[in-house]
Amino acid sequence: MPLVLPLLLAVLLFCIGVYGILARRNAITVLMSFELMLNAVNLNLVAFDAWRLDGLATGQTLAVFVITIAAAEIGLGLAIVLLLFRGHGHVDVDAARDLVEVDRVRTNDLAEKGTDR
Repeated sequence: MPLVLPLLLAVLLFCIGVYGILARRNAITVLMSFELMLNAVNLNLVAFDAWRLDGLATGQTLAVFVITIAAAEIGLGLAIVLLLFRGHGHVDVDAARDLVEVDRVRTNDLAEKGTDR
């Protein structure tokens, strides 16, 4: 099989992932887009490994390693999204950026008053 076909598919998947990260505001959609980008990288690794024909499985081994790291990343990411939803009732990425500043100001105000949360 020619190397061009898997590489074109990987570029398409990567571009869809980049679009999903840049254009979407839902945190779960952003995580899914990031996973799509990682899968495009995995496709590149396996395609180049098959193209080399050296008998070693280095590309496939790296792809399994990336899948393992991605599984840990998605578990941690979904836990953070769940905490965000429980605490604030939404999973909007743009609003989550604003919440960091609001919590910091609120914590400083409470510290000045000498009260605990």
